[in-house]
Amino acid sequence: MKIIIGCEFSQIVTKAFRAKGHEAYSCDVISAEGGHPEWHLQGNIFYYLDNVWDLLIAHPPCTHLCVSGARWFKNKQKEQEFAIGFFMDLINSKTLKIAIENPIGIMSTRYRKPDQIIQPWMFGHGETKATCLWLKGLPKLKPTKIVEGREQRIHKLPPSKDRGKLRSITYQGIAEAMADQWG
Repeated sequence: MKIIIGCEFSQIVTKAFRAKGHEAYSCDVISAEGGHPEWHLQGNIFYYLDNVWDLLIAHPPCTHLCVSGARWFKNKQKEQEFAIGFFMDLINSKTLKIAIENPIGIMSTRYRKPDQIIQPWMFGHGETKATCLWLKGLPKLKPTKIVEGREQRIHKLPPSKDRGKLRSITYQGIAEAMADQWG
């Protein structure tokens, strides 16, 4: 399969699909940090969506969409409308199989409820981080390894210049489940 993973600098999902023999590429406006720049398309994802892809997995920025930022929504209406439009342009792209990932947020009311809400602890990580999946042409992910010891590590990250990037990285177990079940 030919796969594009949008808004992914870490290449965790890309590498999981590559390990299964797929032609997968990360795509982001920032450079790749996953060790494979040759598998990274740097720039606006919509430029690359003109190509034919079998699968699009996208992690659009959640700053203006997720409920954790709700107290600032009234002051950032233009930014929020742009973020909503970005999300909708991804879900409405011509790719037949699409998964859009984002935290719990306003897309549940502005678009529709997600098809599925997953947690890292369902895929081998003892942490909580509710993650919504909006799916087109794909089945829901089946849990692969339910574990105990549920910690809110991501929520408790201290302020830092990299906090946003650290919060956005996909868990390895989730990436592997995507590659195994959607590849």
